[in-house]
Amino acid sequence: MTDDLEALFGRPATGPLAGIVVADLSRVLAGPYATMLLADMGALVIKVESPRGDDTRGWVPPLRDGEGTYFLSVNRNKYSIALDFADPAQLDVVHRIVERADVLVENFKPGALRRFGLDHEAVRARHPRLVYASITGFGTAGGIDLPGYDLLAQAVSGLMDVTGRPDGAPTKAGVALVDVITGLHATAGILAALNARHATGRGDRIEVNLLSSILSGMVNQTSAFVAGDVVPRRMGNAHPSLSPYEPFPTADRDLVLAVGNDAQFARLSEVLGMPQLADDPQFATMGARNQHREALRALLSERLRTRGADEWFELLRAVGVPSGPILGVDGGVRFAEGLGLEPVAVTGRGSRAIPTVRHPIAYASGEVDYSQAPPHLDGDRERVMAWLDR
Repeated sequence: MTDDLEALFGRPATGPLAGIVVADLSRVLAGPYATMLLADMGALVIKVESPRGDDTRGWVPPLRDGEGTYFLSVNRNKYSIALDFADPAQLDVVHRIVERADVLVENFKPGALRRFGLDHEAVRARHPRLVYASITGFGTAGGIDLPGYDLLAQAVSGLMDVTGRPDGAPTKAGVALVDVITGLHATAGILAALNARHATGRGDRIEVNLLSSILSGMVNQTSAFVAGDVVPRRMGNAHPSLSPYEPFPTADRDLVLAVGNDAQFARLSEVLGMPQLADDPQFATMGARNQHREALRALLSERLRTRGADEWFELLRAVGVPSGPILGVDGGVRFAEGLGLEPVAVTGRGSRAIPTVRHPIAYASGEVDYSQAPPHLDGDRERVMAWLDR
């Protein structure tokens, strides 16, 4: 089967999920991010779009050759077919795709797919081996009417309330972090269900939502409340449990120090020419440093201002003290390149070759394939229909 798929779709049938077929009925970010990861792993992902296309096709700027970079960021290695669910003939094509699939991913409003016979109960009654993954904003109980937008989840989860300056307003994260974490959770659940199917012969239903995902993803901050009855507060760039663990001024720009234990602090003190700090009862332990963080910050800032951020970074890196200059996104990509991480992968070929951010997992068994660029709307109709007619 994999050889036939390779011949039909023109993409090597390789990777740990080669032979797995995903019916992608999702749009925007959480679902498409999950299905892109599955596609990178070798799954055949059929992206079923409305005739208007995924919403993010119109989320511009920025643009690359007339296409929104938002859409391009989460849709490589997929094949697009546009279908109107309200048209019985086109809905039949959707059902045929689902019949061939091992996994279905959807993020429609809860209950919206029932009238098309594509709800979990109807689909898995016909296809018991299918893994059915649903992504919602706030679950299918009391939050069923709340729109699933990342910013709303950041607001009501407490994430915004712990982000920003202590004397400033709550601030959203600089990326749709909730959507990304939810997509990762969906991917993990799908992979677990596929593994369980080997033993049971049956699929499962996976349900993830934005709010539960970010409450889990906030880890120590939510734990502070549920386990310690402490409500976290905004601390700017500081950390509630670690010090020094924040940006500090240098002679030219800010440098982040991320000291995680007493041994690292002793090495930091040595490099700064202030070895006495490591023996000072006010700073010798993490607990003491947190208690006296303002005094410590003043001492470190005064010393760090004597050299530039890059010079301090090299000195601290040499002795294993976690640190780094604050870079822009452009600098972050170049920094990764300098470390040999090859963060950019070109997906597609010829005039359709598009730079994308490399799949984050490296497999010893082989490279991830990037031969399929993010699809044009309905750009793979003929290939998908030929696959269905085989």
